[in-house]
Amino acid sequence: METVIEAIPQTGDIRLTIEVSAKQNFSGRSAQRLVGRFVADEISYLLRAGEPHLVVSERLYWRVPVQLAFPGRGVVGTVGALDVDVETGQIRVTPQDIAEITSHAERLAV
Repeated sequence: METVIEAIPQTGDIRLTIEVSAKQNFSGRSAQRLVGRFVADEISYLLRAGEPHLVVSERLYWRVPVQLAFPGRGVVGTVGALDVDVETGQIRVTPQDIAEITSHAERLAV
């Protein structure tokens, strides 16, 4: 099970009952900085981290979009996302994730 809380509607009834607990050692901003540093160092200096969203699963983690940005043009699009554990700050990333982000960035760059 996974629940992503991005936005709550402005009207209507909403009832959520979710109980997951974690010690938040890493904020959304911290997760954004970790991902930004990782993608710039490990994939491409043209990649940056977008605004994180809290994801509720067996554990809580921040989902941070990875965006392609060019000097003078700014962000041209999102090419993937990486997850950061709220307790440990560990980025959940596989070689396949890196390959997919790279491939999406190459397609978007043309």
